[in-house]
Amino acid sequence: MSKTIFFGASIAAILLVTLIPNISFANEQTSETTIIPLDGSTAIEKTTLQMNIPQSNTLPWGFVEGKVANHVPDYPVIIQIYDNDDNQVSGNSVGAVHFAQTQLGPNGEYEYKFRVTDNQGGQIVNIFEGDYTVKIFKVVYLQNLT
Repeated sequence: MSKTIFFGASIAAILLVTLIPNISFANEQTSETTIIPLDGSTAIEKTTLQMNIPQSNTLPWGFVEGKVANHVPDYPVIIQIYDNDDNQVSGNSVGAVHFAQTQLGPNGEYEYKFRVTDNQGGQIVNIFEGDYTVKIFKVVYLQNLT
């Protein structure tokens, strides 16, 4: 009986996905990565991507996650978030908003969570809203990078 229910639920899920192809749970993210050599064996891998937080957002948390190939142990991942609409940094086209660092797991994985909304006196207030540039810095070994 349970195998029949599982099979039926699986077919229903497949049909739901194929019948509603316009629903997307995540947008394809484009990024730009550059390598900045430090010495003969290590480098900083800098990844830049764009983030959009819609005004209608109701989720309280955002996050940056990934996996670093060829990571150098004991170096954290540095995350910088800039507001594309706020020119606070002299000589820069975007304003500084949020800086963080997070440790790598044993397999080079990382995740950093940050508040996107806040509850102030029973009213939801957007901390982040609009377009942002996210820069992620990782220390990596050079020998496997091409």
